[in-house]
Amino acid sequence: MRALKIAATGMSAQQLRVETTSNNLANMNTTGYNPRRAEFADLHYQQVARAGAVTASDGTVLPTGVQLGLGVRPVAVTVELQQGALTRTGSDLDVAIEGAGYLEVLMPSGESAYTRDGGFKRSAEGVVVTSDGYTVEPEIVIPAEALSVSINGAGEVFAYFRDNPQGQQLGQLNLALFTNAKGLEALGGNLFAETEASGPPILGNPGEDGMGTLRQGYLEGSSVDAVREVTELIEAQRGYEMNSKVISAADQMMAAMTQVR
Repeated sequence: MRALKIAATGMSAQQLRVETTSNNLANMNTTGYNPRRAEFADLHYQQVARAGAVTASDGTVLPTGVQLGLGVRPVAVTVELQQGALTRTGSDLDVAIEGAGYLEVLMPSGESAYTRDGGFKRSAEGVVVTSDGYTVEPEIVIPAEALSVSINGAGEVFAYFRDNPQGQQLGQLNLALFTNAKGLEALGGNLFAETEASGPPILGNPGEDGMGTLRQGYLEGSSVDAVREVTELIEAQRGYEMNSKVISAADQMMAAMTQVR
């Protein structure tokens, strides 16, 4: 009774779909979050009668054959790269990326990570850091006596002082592009790591060579569409129920077979 195993793979696939959708809904308010989608492929087939096999001495062949599918398997949970809506915060150190690119962050291990969450803070030493305390690369230090900070679309950071109203440039924020951004490894905390699939980062200034631009005082919201996610959830639930009915039907067929006298 292959139907039992086939339906079990279908239930497992729909469960993964529900888990992916639930994570999207949980991150509806996460800064810079992009929704994920579960992707599936059919399993291998049992060739009971191979198409094109000779069935008679005169050379007659089977036009289609008999191929029995053995279920479904997950092949990927891929991210949908979409621009989220920009929300005004008014904070000097909040920056949103309009367009493609990631901001670089230095991890405690010494390796780089990448993020679209531009909700930066100032450490006790004046260093620009993420909400988790990771240093933004290249490192920018804001003097304690600075009255305000300005970040333009090209990523140039200026500080303004009481005796210098013209402003002093403190540094330059860079952006990183990837050949295959969907191949980045999600680390949690709105951070991503380079992988073999993503390729190495291509660093550059905002607004140049296909890079996005920065907007100070804004944060990029999640691009999750709640209506679509609820629809996905309902479809996955119905799919799970239908596969469970297949298992019930197969069980009843096996019970009927054992009761034959």
